[in-house]
Amino acid sequence: MKWGLVRILFAAFALSASVSHAKDEAITSPQGGSRTYAQNYKDMVLAECVATAYRNEPEGAKDAGSSASALRDWTYYDWEKNPYDVVVRLVAKYLARDYHNPLVESEIKGVRFDFLKCLDLYHSEELDLLVKRIVINPERTDREDK
Repeated sequence: MKWGLVRILFAAFALSASVSHAKDEAITSPQGGSRTYAQNYKDMVLAECVATAYRNEPEGAKDAGSSASALRDWTYYDWEKNPYDVVVRLVAKYLARDYHNPLVESEIKGVRFDFLKCLDLYHSEELDLLVKRIVINPERTDREDK
C-alpha cells in the first residue's frame, strides 16, 4: 500500500475521531490529556496496531509509534496485568486476519486491509474487556489527576 493512501486513511480516521472536539479556534496541542484513561488506552493500542502494520513504511510507523508512546503518558493502567507483550499479541492476532474484497483487489494489487483490521481491533469486545481488566480509574483523565 502506498504511503499516500495510508496517510489519507489515517487522516480520515483522525478527523472523524476529533470532530466532536472541534472548536472554532485551531487546536495546537494533543488532546490526550483531557480524554479518559480508558479512551487513551484504546487509542494507544490503535496507534500500536497502525505502527506495526506499517512498520515497513518508515514515516507512517514513526508517526504512529510516537503517538502510541505519547498516549502511554496519558494512560493509567496496571503494568503488572498488562506487560507489553499482551498488546503485541493482540495486535498480531488482528493483523493476521485474512480480509478479502475481490472488487478492491482487482484494482489494487497486494491490498492488505491492515488499517481496517486495526479499526476492528479498536472496536472489539476483546479490547473493551482488556481495558476493564487493567485500566485504573478508567473514567478519570490525566489532567484531573495532575
